[in-house]
Amino acid sequence: MAIQVEVWGEYACFTRPEMKTERVSYDVMTPSAARGLLESIYWHPGLKWVIDHIHVCAPIRFTNIRRNEVKDTISARRVKTVMERGSGELYLAAPESIQQRAAMVLRDVHYVIDAHFDMTEKAATGDNPGKFQDIIKRRLERGQCYSMPYLGTREFPAHFRHCTKLPPCPEELKGTRDLGWMLWDMDYSDPADITPRFFRASLVDGVMTVPPLNSREMRG
Repeated sequence: MAIQVEVWGEYACFTRPEMKTERVSYDVMTPSAARGLLESIYWHPGLKWVIDHIHVCAPIRFTNIRRNEVKDTISARRVKTVMERGSGELYLAAPESIQQRAAMVLRDVHYVIDAHFDMTEKAATGDNPGKFQDIIKRRLERGQCYSMPYLGTREFPAHFRHCTKLPPCPEELKGTRDLGWMLWDMDYSDPADITPRFFRASLVDGVMTVPPLNSREMRG
């Protein structure tokens, strides 16, 4: 069943995976970021969110900021060793690992996520689309969420509400704009081979259409 969620915030960063050292955001919210945001509002094993369109309701503006980030990671081997021994240290010393990195982020963003959900095999006997639809709308109206929704990174929280009327398309976004290759999401169909999927994204009058996973447009 379809639902529209309006989201906005002061900053956003939907990081391009090809950028390694410093973060550079895509021009528009990615489908995977939209899915994660909706799951933070309502998640249930009996449903799966599917993103259909993303409406860009504000001009695309970039700005440069500097952020404190941790340069080190804890290796999987280290985690496994501590688990097997039952003791050990699993932490990063921030003063030693922290460094400042530049980031090219979006500012003053405003989107409407046009999505629907499919029932899964994990749905209980009493679960049905109407029940889930009512729960989702109620949570949106009350501003309820399981965790704080964010716009790409947790430092950039998102405001949200149920969209009952689409905002007008900004004048500068009218027409067609090629956004290049964009991360669609991770493909979890084979747990032994989780693969990133990409598609050629474009904005048409401020609307990005998201193809389904089995589309010919998809690349991995």
